[in-house]
Order: sequence, then C-alpha cells, then structure tokens
Amino acid sequence: MPHLVLWDIDHTLLATRGVGRELSAAAFEQVLGVPMREQARVDGSTEPVIFRETALLHGVTTDRAAFERFAAALAHAHLRSVAGLRERGHALPGAAAALAALAAARVRQTVATGNVRAVAEIKLAVFGLDRHIDRDSGAYGEDADLRPELVRTALERAEADPAEAVVIGDTPADVEGARANGVRVIGVTTGRSDAATLQRAGADVVLPGLEDTGGLVDLVVGSRPCG
Repeated sequence: MPHLVLWDIDHTLLATRGVGRELSAAAFEQVLGVPMREQARVDGSTEPVIFRETALLHGVTTDRAAFERFAAALAHAHLRSVAGLRERGHALPGAAAALAALAAARVRQTVATGNVRAVAEIKLAVFGLDRHIDRDSGAYGEDADLRPELVRTALERAEADPAEAVVIGDTPADVEGARANGVRVIGVTTGRSDAATLQRAGADVVLPGLEDTGGLVDLVVGSRPCG
C-alpha cells in the first residue's frame, strides 16, 4: 500500500536557533516600517497568522498584499543569510537518516508547514534535507492560515488517501491538522511540547526524536501500528 508522510519543518526536521526570528524582524520592519519589538506565538502557527498577529501587537492592521510583501522580503532575507543559517542552525538528530530511510522504503514525502514555500525550500536545502521531499505536493504558509487546511491541501496535491498518510510534527497544531483530516499522526518532542501535551492533543504515538530510523519506518509503513 502506498504511503505519504507530511512533515512539519521547524523543530521537527531542523532548528534555526534564533536566526529565523531575526530574519522575520528584519522583513517585518522593511515592509511595515516598524521595528519588531515582540512577536506573536509561533509554535504550530503559520506565517500569515504570525505576521498579522505580530502587526496587531504593534498597532498595525495588515491585508493580504502586506503579507505577500512580507513573504517576499522574508525569502530574500533568508537567501542573504544562508551562511548564518548554516553556521547557527542545524538539522535535528536523525532527520537526514529518517528521510533517506523512508525514501528507500518507497514512502512519498512532502511537507505541511507554516513556512512560506521559498523559505521552506531554503531551509531544507541549507541543511541537506531537500533531496527526498516532493516540494510540489506540499502545503505552505501561503496556502492557508490553519493546519487542517494545510494538511487537506497537501493531501489534494499529492492525490493521497488520508488513510495512507502520516503527519509528523512537534506541536499540538500538527496533531490537530492531522486529526481534522483523518490522518495518522506521529508526534516528536523535539520542540517545546512534551509527550503528555502531544498525547492529550491526540497524537497516535509520540517519539523523543527521529534517531530510531527503523522504528520510524515501521510506524509509517504499518509494521508497527500507531497508537
């Protein structure tokens, strides 16, 4: 039976260790002319929501056109900062091996991420995680504000049955996005959410990370059931 993995990116596959926030602040000020003093909650959120809510924290109301300018500025900021990303950020332990092992098991892989597409592609490429990702089947921050819509979009683009898909992510929002679409979900405690939080959100199984490559492949292809 064919399988599809929908990966979250930040704190699931990689960490930018503060570079992402710095680049968001630079793009925010470039587009709105206001220094970013604080940022809205980012865990599990999508770029349009983060931008809109951060702007409101600064007393600024934005529209779609402003977000599109921000998304373009954010992508350019990441392109200019590839060296800094590579120096300060890193792929999470086991991420590259997990992607390669799933590909070897003939599992299709894409992303359901709150990042805008250009930024997602830059991050994955910088840390050598892009080889096995079908980027065109993914769903990105430009596509929807909420995770359930992102997962639904990725399923549609991949022409995949929800019963044949698995979401892997580190936040309750990832779990919510999967559950809303009848998709299995593997939580990983590589972000700020602990195992209990992900279990309460409804994750089928929670792993401490991606280092157990064989176990992850078994969970995805069904040798070991999720839950």
